[in-house]
Amino acid sequence: MKKISVLLVDDERYSREELKHLLMLHEIIEIVGEAESGETALIKTLQLKPDVVFLDIEMPKMNGMETAIALKELKHAPLIVFATAFPNFAVDAFRYDAIDYILKPFEEDRLKETITRLEERLISTTSQVEFTPPSKLAVESDEGIIYIDPNDILYLYRDDRVTKIVGKTAEFETKTPLKDFEVRLKDHRFFRIHKSYIVNLQDVSRLIPWFNGAYQLELKGHKEFLSVSRNYVKALRSRLEI
Repeated sequence: MKKISVLLVDDERYSREELKHLLMLHEIIEIVGEAESGETALIKTLQLKPDVVFLDIEMPKMNGMETAIALKELKHAPLIVFATAFPNFAVDAFRYDAIDYILKPFEEDRLKETITRLEERLISTTSQVEFTPPSKLAVESDEGIIYIDPNDILYLYRDDRVTKIVGKTAEFETKTPLKDFEVRLKDHRFFRIHKSYIVNLQDVSRLIPWFNGAYQLELKGHKEFLSVSRNYVKALRSRLEI
């Protein structure tokens, strides 16, 4: 079995040990090295050529974002997974083509999702076959498993403990967390615009300035406007504009 080689980068030894322990529970993962700074991460990446770098953001001197930029310039650039205690960098992180963004303290189930995504990406790269996202989104509801074409979804939002999926012709409800759908729909044109909303970018028709740096979003064929948090505006415009 081909293993996924990993370099851990974090200035806190305890955090590296915690993540290392959880990753080593997965047979497919091979920890090839550790680094406590961005500068050391670059040197070890050149030496070890890991498939993936798990990268902290808040580090002295060269922070995680700066390190990610430098890593992406390498001839054999590794995949990047940001592993941090700060959720507010998530939008910026994906602008650096990060494959995932996980938060401390690390959760086993969340890490499993990351490893699954790494397997999909690296298997695709190795076989030189382009990864094709599944054609249907499986949604577990009280009535069973419903299969939905992602192109038929306008947006998804979280209401109390229920995720609601608003389609072009029907609506669905499920207890599956919104963050799970964010991961599963990343290879389609979906984007989080608010902590409680994810939209299909293909159906966006207008972005309207609101107040305090926030915006409202208009979707084709939908009367209600959706709120865009100011924290997501810059990244959203980058995804929408040519």
